[in-house]
Amino acid sequence: MSGRTGEVYRVDWLPGTDVLHGTCHCGAEHTAEDPVAMWDWMLAHPQGHDLPGDGS
Repeated sequence: MSGRTGEVYRVDWLPGTDVLHGTCHCGAEHTAEDPVAMWDWMLAHPQGHDLPGDGS
């Protein structure tokens, strides 16, 4: 999506809900009901990315 190779963005729909679960190429995870909000979060890297154990 960013034009660089090796970056994988994954968005899964959680069945039975309106919730999307996104995983960025950096390993950060996020949930949202709005697909636009999900992609805005992913493409705003690294802003808004709270990685496990990074103290954010």
